[in-house]
Amino acid sequence: MLGLIVTNLSRRRGRTILTAFGVAVGVATIVALLALSTGLTQTAAGFVHLGGSDLGVFQAGVEDPTASLLPISVVGRLERNSDVAAATPLLLIVGGVKSSTSSIVFGADPDGFFSKRLVVVAGQPGSGKQVMIGDRLAAQLKLGPGKVLEVDGHRFSIAGVYHSGILFEDLGAVLPLSTAQQLSGRQGEETTVAVELASGVGSARATRSIQKELPGTLVIADAGEAARAGANEVLIHNATLVIIIVALIVGAISVTNTMAMAVLERQGEFALLSTIGWSAPRVATLVVGEGIGVSLLGAALGLLLGVIGSQLLVDAIGVQAFVSPSITAWGLGRGLLVGVSIGVLGGVYPAWRVTRMPPLKGLARA
Repeated sequence: MLGLIVTNLSRRRGRTILTAFGVAVGVATIVALLALSTGLTQTAAGFVHLGGSDLGVFQAGVEDPTASLLPISVVGRLERNSDVAAATPLLLIVGGVKSSTSSIVFGADPDGFFSKRLVVVAGQPGSGKQVMIGDRLAAQLKLGPGKVLEVDGHRFSIAGVYHSGILFEDLGAVLPLSTAQQLSGRQGEETTVAVELASGVGSARATRSIQKELPGTLVIADAGEAARAGANEVLIHNATLVIIIVALIVGAISVTNTMAMAVLERQGEFALLSTIGWSAPRVATLVVGEGIGVSLLGAALGLLLGVIGSQLLVDAIGVQAFVSPSITAWGLGRGLLVGVSIGVLGGVYPAWRVTRMPPLKGLARA
């Protein structure tokens, strides 16, 4: 049976390739969107735990956490909370580096744990009007200590290059908080407060106590909450669901059309198989098998295109700092499952037609 399926598909290579390519486009889109969705969740985890913090405090009600604005007095109130071990303010400048628009510049308190945990890999910690840049940004822009980085039209000498292991930070730069506030016109304000919890305190308990003490704030403790706050993961999840449905419908129609044409062209062949003892279910299985075979070819190509395309898309639109595609076995499995489903759905109607075809009528047209 398998050998016959391969032979029949190879006899009509052009049609098989075109149908498989149509399936591949749908599968590739699904795989790429799933990779971006997973990547957003993982990147959000880094955004929540900036500087290795346990949670972040943001302004409630904003569409994007990076647009949050809080008064600097929030830090002192947090530090007086018995559930909090340390709190450090951060002011985020998004799009400030024109040569790398996806990079984020962090205004950070030099004495806070965020700044102290940066591992300097070249040069020395910044001071005064100097800036430090992440190792990924340094490699991207080919910059290092002694060179100049322009932020919002202002030139800053690079004191050193750091590594933190968090994507947002390593693709960004760090200025003293006061400098960042002056640069952005946000004196006395911060975007977020990175919080370290006291020993033995859970994030759920701390979230309740902080939001009770600081109404109007949003406490984010895990990646899921961060992704939902930005709405990006939800949008991509919904888009993926729509694409899966569309891919199933369009792919199934394409495969159905191909297999229906094959059934009409091969009536004599199917009739001959029936006369030599093939049962109707067995002939129908052959047709469905060919539909699955075409879809598997398309799915294999789609998986490859999806893996490559997701990274190319991120590179093309320059959002490496916000999302890094994450290819998972479950994501690839779902793409493959869609491909197989297309083959099954696309082969059902042609297979049914084969079972309804009178052998003598088929032989007469042979």
